[in-house]
Amino acid sequence: MTTTGPRPLRRLADIAVSELRHVSEKRATALAQMGIETVFDLITTYPRRYVDRTRQVDLSDLNVGEEIAIFAEVSKITSRRAQSGKAMVEATVSDGTDTIKIVFFNQVWRERQLSSGTQAMFFGKVTEYRGARQMTNPVVDVIVGASGVERDPSRVGRVVPIYPASGKAGFTSWEIGGFVEESLRRAGELSDPLDELLRQRNDLVTRSVAFTGIHAPSDLADVPPARRRLVFDEFLRLQLLLALRRSRIEREALGIQHAISPADLDIPPGGLSDDSHPLVHRFLAGHRFELTGAQRRALTAIFTDLASPRPMHRLLQGDVGSGKTVVALTAMLAVVDGGHQAALMAPTEVLAEQHVASLRADLEGLTIADPRVLGGVRPVNVQLLAGKLKAPERRRAIESISRGDVDIVVGTHALITDDVKFRSLGLVVIDEQHRFGVEQRSALRDKGRESSGALRDPDLLVMTATPIPRTAALVLFGDLDSTILDELPSGRRPITTAWAKSADDEAVAWAKVRSEVAAGHRAFVVCPLVEGSEKIEAASAVAERDRLASHELSGLNVGLLHGQMKDVEKEMTMERFRRGDLDVLVATTVIEVGVDIPEATVMIIEDAWRFGIAQLHQLRGRVGRSSLESFCYLFGEPSTPDGTTRLEALVASHDGFYLAEVDLELRGEGTLLGARQRGRSDLKLASLARDGELLTLARDVANQLVESSVNLADFPELVEELRLFIDEEEAAFLFKS
Repeated sequence: MTTTGPRPLRRLADIAVSELRHVSEKRATALAQMGIETVFDLITTYPRRYVDRTRQVDLSDLNVGEEIAIFAEVSKITSRRAQSGKAMVEATVSDGTDTIKIVFFNQVWRERQLSSGTQAMFFGKVTEYRGARQMTNPVVDVIVGASGVERDPSRVGRVVPIYPASGKAGFTSWEIGGFVEESLRRAGELSDPLDELLRQRNDLVTRSVAFTGIHAPSDLADVPPARRRLVFDEFLRLQLLLALRRSRIEREALGIQHAISPADLDIPPGGLSDDSHPLVHRFLAGHRFELTGAQRRALTAIFTDLASPRPMHRLLQGDVGSGKTVVALTAMLAVVDGGHQAALMAPTEVLAEQHVASLRADLEGLTIADPRVLGGVRPVNVQLLAGKLKAPERRRAIESISRGDVDIVVGTHALITDDVKFRSLGLVVIDEQHRFGVEQRSALRDKGRESSGALRDPDLLVMTATPIPRTAALVLFGDLDSTILDELPSGRRPITTAWAKSADDEAVAWAKVRSEVAAGHRAFVVCPLVEGSEKIEAASAVAERDRLASHELSGLNVGLLHGQMKDVEKEMTMERFRRGDLDVLVATTVIEVGVDIPEATVMIIEDAWRFGIAQLHQLRGRVGRSSLESFCYLFGEPSTPDGTTRLEALVASHDGFYLAEVDLELRGEGTLLGARQRGRSDLKLASLARDGELLTLARDVANQLVESSVNLADFPELVEELRLFIDEEEAAFLFKS
């Protein structure tokens, strides 16, 4: 690891951990199990907390009921079987002022880990047993091994970083820390890709100071500025990738310049209209609702994009019931009016079928000029393309699409199979984007380019009914322009939401179902999530339907919908529910999105605490889709504090964006960023929930760097770092020239 001059961070990714003195081949294999293969991986494995040994908490000062971290040495450890039959390990630890007993159940390996003489951090709740204080199953971080060898004796009495240890891989915190310290010592000074002026302007310490401050702080005050710089770096790399991708597309991609008339958006329902007017004009004149202000603003932005020679890349976020589908359909009609096709990709067949039914109903009576048909006019044609189609039916659909007889194609992943060809794909709409990856988005764009004689990209509109926190949107969709629908259509009323905590509360909910059905309305009952297969969940739904039909809902027409039913059965059930032949629909989460029954006014969610916030909010949104007063009842007693927080949040708010922020706090960003894009994940230290200010700063700096430098040519070291986090295909696209 010798080098002359400051060492670029990127170079540390080329050095295997096996080059460290105490890392044998066997230990290197064990480190790899923790995702640590290079020195770069090692120094970006950050402490999860610190022990300030200059301010020790004496054991003699501990009180029962406190949840606290203590630093102590093991003086005695034994194991035995408890009366319950559980394996039990008991350790007595001391800090020189007092002792406390530490008890572990079913963790027999603790006897080996905590042999006499080991010094460790114990984090847990202080309880009392037979008059003596103890901790049961605390979190343990070994600081000094039983041999008494600490990784750096000079740091006794100083701040000690605690690293994520791994019992499975066999590493303790102090061992990981030892590897990190050796890595930083041998790496020497790290070069900094950001110049001094940029660092000063944004209050950022140097790279070397940051890594020293995070791993070996002389004082806890060293940690915040170190963390600030390293979090900024993580966000900057992400934002640079997004800014570069956007810049490349803007400079190189050619779009279709659609002839658009924004004045068509001003037509109210019932306005003057005839066949001489554009499709958008005729559609809005015949639609049952007037556009909300938010819908009008969104469509104005979309129409501006469609009229541009550059392809649109826009994210349309809207809360449940805000009218995203109307916005998307209006945009698709504008494209169809110019002789092009539109494709709408949905994540499930149920949702795709719902879209087809809804679009056909909305477009009934609308015609388009087509000189190839008798009379020169035909209806606007909507075609489903999904796996359920039989071979002959699919073949006919594909032929119609390639000839241009189909104006709007609605499908699942079937849209991007090789045999699907468009005559002229002008607009791609992707619904529920969080369920798709970047690859599907690119595949549809490529199909559009292939169908264009001039090799022009179709416009792209990405929709989501799952509100995304602002910070997460900057990471997930930073390469897209963003539009938010923040109004509900006229006449919609907030849904009354209640948590039924007792049998009496549940009885009130079932009584409400009966009274609403008596008034001609309908109700949903969503069965709880069941661990296991979809088949098990379906069986649970069948049993619950049968139980409800003979007890709480006896005398009512109770239907059933679950994922194991055949498609034709699902369609028949939904149609019966829509017509009112069924009063109540007992269902699994197949109804989570896309189901629009204006007469449904009651939603009961059993064992609601098992569902995530976004899913609960979506399920609640299946009612309240008209001017009728609607109700949502959440059943069940949560088994975790997070479950309680989720239900309380849902009762307290109807704002999907607020709920998304609560969800982010509870779950962390890992679930949001898991399929962010191909390549390596780079958020090891940053938190979208806590570091929004730094994310915004990083985005601004990234945009400035990309705008001021072609391909970041002035920042070669930064480019090299970016290559760590993307695959070769994307690197070739971003950095070609």
